[in-house]
Amino acid sequence: MIIGWLKGEVLSTGADTLLINVNGVGYVTLAGSSLLAKLAPGREAELHVETRVTENSIQMFAFESDEARAWFVRLTDVPGVGGKVALAVLDALGPNGLMDAVTLGDAASLTRAKGVGKKVAERIVGELSGKAPPLGRFGTLPGAVHAGDKKAPVSAPSGARAEAVSALVNLGYQQVDAARAVAAAAAQGANEDDVSALIKAGLKELSA
Repeated sequence: MIIGWLKGEVLSTGADTLLINVNGVGYVTLAGSSLLAKLAPGREAELHVETRVTENSIQMFAFESDEARAWFVRLTDVPGVGGKVALAVLDALGPNGLMDAVTLGDAASLTRAKGVGKKVAERIVGELSGKAPPLGRFGTLPGAVHAGDKKAPVSAPSGARAEAVSALVNLGYQQVDAARAVAAAAAQGANEDDVSALIKAGLKELSA
């Protein structure tokens, strides 16, 4: 049985783990500090989970969005990048920051993550450069959020960047060029939630 999503009461959180009660069963998952900071014992949460089974252990990694989980899987496809390193990268940069670093060839940004040195960072950029962003397992699902919150789910991915890149590709631009243009546009202040703004700014980058 592979667990991909959990909903229940958070019982406790630690430095890099959390314990969540789902119908009377306590699940321990690894999680980044940014997610753990948003969870409080006694409150209900929904988590996207990637389960890793090895000969000696079963580990679960929790994320606040399926986008983050998908990037985690993409990172662990890179030789020499294990689950904890991939989690550290996402914790330090987030999905959008990681996509920008890869697109712009900015390996130095990846070294902000715990346990990631120059060689590993360069390997990640080299392996992922030019590839389309990963697709989520189930499409758009709610991010990790406490039940009863009236605001939008925490860090629910808008998909605006991916849509902007897709639109530029449909206009005839190469995937890598479109992704680089959108990343540069976002870095220069374009509204990351506005597809039209990203497309317009991306076109300016491509015509520069």
